[in-house]
Amino acid sequence: MTTTPVPLVLAGARGHGRWHLANIRRLQHQGLVTLAGVCELNPLTDGELDMFAGEMPEQSADFGALLDSTGARAAVICTPIPTHTTLALTAAARGVHLLLEKPPAATWDDYARMTDGVREAGIACQVGFQSLGSHAVPAIKDLVRSGAIGTVRGIGAAGAWVRDDAYFRRAPWAGRRRMGGTDVVDGVLTNPLAHAVATALELAGPGTAEDVASIETELFRAHDIESDDTSCVRVTTTAGMPVTVAVTLCAEEAGEPYVIVHGDRGRITFWYKQDRVLVQRAGHGPEEAVHGRTDLLENLVGHLEHGTALLVPPERTGAFMRVLEAVRTAPEPTPLPDTAWHTRPADKGDGVRRIVQGIDGTVAAAADTLTLFSELGASWARPSEVSTP
Repeated sequence: MTTTPVPLVLAGARGHGRWHLANIRRLQHQGLVTLAGVCELNPLTDGELDMFAGEMPEQSADFGALLDSTGARAAVICTPIPTHTTLALTAAARGVHLLLEKPPAATWDDYARMTDGVREAGIACQVGFQSLGSHAVPAIKDLVRSGAIGTVRGIGAAGAWVRDDAYFRRAPWAGRRRMGGTDVVDGVLTNPLAHAVATALELAGPGTAEDVASIETELFRAHDIESDDTSCVRVTTTAGMPVTVAVTLCAEEAGEPYVIVHGDRGRITFWYKQDRVLVQRAGHGPEEAVHGRTDLLENLVGHLEHGTALLVPPERTGAFMRVLEAVRTAPEPTPLPDTAWHTRPADKGDGVRRIVQGIDGTVAAAADTLTLFSELGASWARPSEVSTP
């Protein structure tokens, strides 16, 4: 417990920002933080702030002015991806500490500017990859170090989610690679299932940019959008380890995304949204455990008040940003032929969703065999694009 709650500002309180709003209220109830301000282009209504009844925060569309007027010590930034760097630097210039939603930036250059600015300002910055707050992550690393599954030969990850056409109309930047010359990079690998990429890279090593030797991308889209909705990537680390991630928003049935650590004497499967781990190894029966999780905003407060180590500082996301940059600079995603997908009524509302035939099994096979769509023989897949940082 802190003696004085940390005053903070939330930038972006709608959409995913509603989750942050509820989390801030939880921590406020514990006496850890107080919501001093909300930055939105259109102010929140009393109904949207009803959980803070009697404790209404100041509101403004000007992030810098709001930080000044509230005297905020920390800020949560949950705004469109291209705004992250500018807002982070605005906070850094005022000595305000940050929880910055993922992905941390829309380009490698923006990421480098942000990390340089944060370092020079001497502020704490936590990147919002919530899965890296799971206690399963260090537990899996301990298992690997102990030799539980032998020598690790690669990391695979799979995510099969269902998103209907309304999902790509939720915001002007949704499903876009760029807007008016500004990079957005709202693809399946870099935003909705970015945690699969970041978690796999974390389990392969420290997650820094220097760990990446090469990146192969295969980007496809079934929806009528700019960005990719069905893609895979294979990162080869400087240690020679393959990290293969296959994901889609066009699944037949929604499934829990997961990461597999492949060893020569077993495997560890981690369902990162559930903090659930399954160990399968030679000479043992299957062992399953559910781990706890440290909230990243709570960890940031602990860092400010007690010197607790940050769980996801910007440098820990460097390898992920190398992947984002490879996706950003890759050729435009290939539209899948009409024969590769079909439509079904949306699970909610009046819209429709597109389903890539057989994709649930394909993404699972990619994670299981560390191979790309084209190597699995998908009829619509073309050979990968290879880049080196």
